[in-house]
Formats: sequence, structure tokens, C-alpha cells
Amino acid sequence: MYESPVWSSPVLRSVRGVVERSRHVRTSVEAIEQVASWMAYEEFAFPSGAVDEAVSDRTDPAEIIDVSFFYAVMNFAFTDFDSGMKFAADYGGRTWSDSEGMFACVARALDDGVPLTDGAYLAEISRAELGRVFTGNIELPMLDERVEILNAAGQVLAERYGGSAHRFVADCAPAMYAAGNGLMERLVAEFPRFNDVSTHDGHEVQLHKLAQLWLWQLHMALASEGAFAVADLDRMTAFADYIVPVALRLMDILSYAPDLEAAINRGELIAADSPEEVEIRAHTLYATALLTDAINQIRPPSAALVVPQVDFRLWKAYHATFWPHHLTRTIMY
Repeated sequence: MYESPVWSSPVLRSVRGVVERSRHVRTSVEAIEQVASWMAYEEFAFPSGAVDEAVSDRTDPAEIIDVSFFYAVMNFAFTDFDSGMKFAADYGGRTWSDSEGMFACVARALDDGVPLTDGAYLAEISRAELGRVFTGNIELPMLDERVEILNAAGQVLAERYGGSAHRFVADCAPAMYAAGNGLMERLVAEFPRFNDVSTHDGHEVQLHKLAQLWLWQLHMALASEGAFAVADLDRMTAFADYIVPVALRLMDILSYAPDLEAAINRGELIAADSPEEVEIRAHTLYATALLTDAINQIRPPSAALVVPQVDFRLWKAYHATFWPHHLTRTIMY
């Protein structure tokens, strides 16, 4: 099977070892080829535009980078772990739920003059202040962890980049990987909240969901205007979350051991960094890369896809499904 440049990424190189050692999750190459045989003929328009559909009127590239950095730092855990209720907030005459609820709260706070893009402010933000920003139907889950994350990220921005994420981006090579100076490389090195790594049977596994997702969102928002582009987009993997594994599971591309399947169906928490959780995420990245390659084998070169496009196709179709997904208490997704 053809292998695209994505397989040279450190993320997929580390993931392959998990796939070989897996005991709880399996990927079916046969199912991938079957799905690719019909998915290849779907329309895959390249996504573009601001990530925050709730408030997409920002046009200044520096502001887009700064606001989206805040989103990326906070983009996890929008469902209460005990009740199962999703966070929601009101803005602009309607109610926004899940991650869009976060977008709405940020827009509301910026409208009110709260300096959420200022590193110095974030370095000192308190639980009470952040709680007021995220006023909604429930308290935003893991609020204490969010304060710690913002304090640490804000300190880095304030001390090294004049308080602004766009200065960090300008200081890096416009690629994920560039001999240590790439955006992905420096993001996970300088901001620990993005260093999404686990271990599996004693081996380090790089997953880097939020770091890659942020760069993908910046590319979508700014590339068409020539303001920013990720030079090595073909080395970007999928974003290992809760929803894409559901899509792959329903397509019979992924299968779970009976005990894991039963635990997920009962709504039991799957522990962060457990073999089961790492294998679900690793196989998501592995299977999505294989599926993209299989689709590109069928499509003409002029219509070739990158992995995030297939990821979005799967996420978009299944993000509102009632099929149970695994649930893990983590800041990484």
C-alpha cells in the first residue's frame, strides 16, 4: 500500500510500535480498503475559515492567532464526568454547546474587554475570574486544571514573546518540523500543556492532538489569505479524540477487546495513559493514515487528500452520534 509523507512524522513512527504491541484494539486493513472504495468518491472540499463559527468576524491575522491559541489551550473536557451534561453558554441570541460553548464564552469576554489574549493576564488569572468567563449551564469541567494551564502558558508568553501567541508563531519556522525550530516541535517543548505523550509497554508514544489541531486551524483560517500556512501539512496526523474512534469503530475499521467494549458501553472512565486508552488513540492515528493513503490510491493526484481532511470527514459525520464513546479524564483532548 502507498505510504504518504505522514508516515515520516515522529507521531506515526511512535504509534506504529503501539499497533504492533496492542492487546485491546485492532485495526482491519480489509475494512479500510472497503471503506476507501466508496469514501474516495465523496466530495472533500478543503476546509477554510475561522475555527469559531459562533463568532467568525475576526480578520486580523495576529488577533486570529492569539484568540485561537487560547482556544487550543482550553480545548478539552466539555462534558461533566458525573452527570454526562455538556457545557453550554449563551451568546448572540442563541445557545452554543460543547466546544462552541467555549468559543461563545471567549467572544463574550473579549466583547467585555477581558484581555484573554494577553499572556501577562493569563499568568495571573484566578479560578474566580476564569469561572466568570465561562459562565454557562454548568461549571466548566476541570476548572482548576484550566487555571493551572493558563497560568503556565501565560507566563511563557509574557516572559519570551511579549505576551502574544502571534509573536511565538513568527519566531518559529512555518512548518511542523524544521530541525527543532518547527512550530510543533517548539510548541510541545515550550508549552508543556501541549506535550501530549504517553507510554505503552515502556515506550514513549507521541500523540500531540491539540498541538496539531491548532496548526491545522491556523492553516484553515489564514492560508487562503496568504497570512500563514503549514509548509509540511502532509506530515500532519489525525487528532486523537473521542469521536473519530467511534466513526472507525462503526465502520469496522477498529475493533475492541470484549472487556474494553463493555466498559465503554457502560460509560466507565478509561484511565488516562492506560494501555487501553493509549491503544484507542494510537490506532485512531494509524487507521486514519492508512485510510487516507487508500483513498488517495483511488483519487487522481489533483484531488489527493491530507489526513486532517479525512479526520474532519469522520468527526463531522459522527460528533453528534448517540453511539457510546470512551471517556477519559484528561487535559489532552
